[in-house]
Amino acid sequence: MTPTIEQASITHADITGWMRPDSNRTATVMKQDDSDAKLCISMLGTTAMLFEAPGALDLRVQRRIWTLAREVEAWPGVREAVPGVTNLMLTFSTPPADPDALGAALREAWDAAAELQVEGKVVELPVAYGGEFGPHLHDVVAHTGLSVAEVVRMHCAPLYTVYALGSHPGYCYLGGMDPRIATPRRKVPVLGLPGGAVSIGGVQTGVSASAGPSGWNTIGHTSMSFFDPTRDNPATLAPGDMIRFRVERIVP
Repeated sequence: MTPTIEQASITHADITGWMRPDSNRTATVMKQDDSDAKLCISMLGTTAMLFEAPGALDLRVQRRIWTLAREVEAWPGVREAVPGVTNLMLTFSTPPADPDALGAALREAWDAAAELQVEGKVVELPVAYGGEFGPHLHDVVAHTGLSVAEVVRMHCAPLYTVYALGSHPGYCYLGGMDPRIATPRRKVPVLGLPGGAVSIGGVQTGVSASAGPSGWNTIGHTSMSFFDPTRDNPATLAPGDMIRFRVERIVP
């Protein structure tokens, strides 16, 4: 079976899941909203800035991140605005003259940002769960206490939203996974994960667009190609598109 793609009007659209640096940055932490959650703006070196939204992984927050990205990418001096999972990275051609003023402008723009409604496409992906290409399915079973059938059923049930692209070209960070199958990332990464690997890392799931290392738990495999550098738009999916996994087979 092959993946299918259809157009759809998405009224609830969602994660680069840029890693949130823990060191080598100058941070300005600000309280936001009545929940007392913290909004963080920090410099990454001299020509990049990271905006981290307050609160946990949430679709409503991610929609506002998309809105913020569209606004600030047109600001003078901003070379690129890259949405991440509840964060936004700005890059500059030259170091900003007044980072504090820029941070204040970001906060004002965030306060005014509405949720961006995205009209995306829905992609159905047939997945072979377990076996050679799903070597960590039983680790998820062991961690959750669920059966293989229950893990697969829960993984296929949601209509996942692409929050952001990142990690490697074409990789989609997805929101909407059932928290009952959340599984911590692996202590020792796998170095040779193949493209098309369907994995779980913490409360998220995703599909590898190309071969490479990963610390996530690989539970299956799909044949879809997510990145082709020869196309005008190399990445198959974009933030706001949606994915539904379908069981092709379960390999013991």
